Amino acid sequence: MQFDQNKSIEQYGEKAGFIFSYFLFTTILFIIFGFLDKLPDNWPYIHVTGVTFLIVITGLLIKRLLQ
Repeated sequence: MQFDQNKSIEQYGEKAGFIFSYFLFTTILFIIFGFLDKLPDNWPYIHVTGVTFLIVITGLLIKRLLQ
């Protein structure tokens, strides 16, 4: 008996994993920069989230350019 893979669950898992790892990376980056006093005093978590989002978008653009 052959079982087909459920592609929708696989795609959901990839997206959920990406979102989880994105926020994990952003949180760790925020903690490290805060501990080392490398963040400006008026930068909350959302600013670091924006910077990491720009890094993700840049990576996706480079990936598409190289294909």
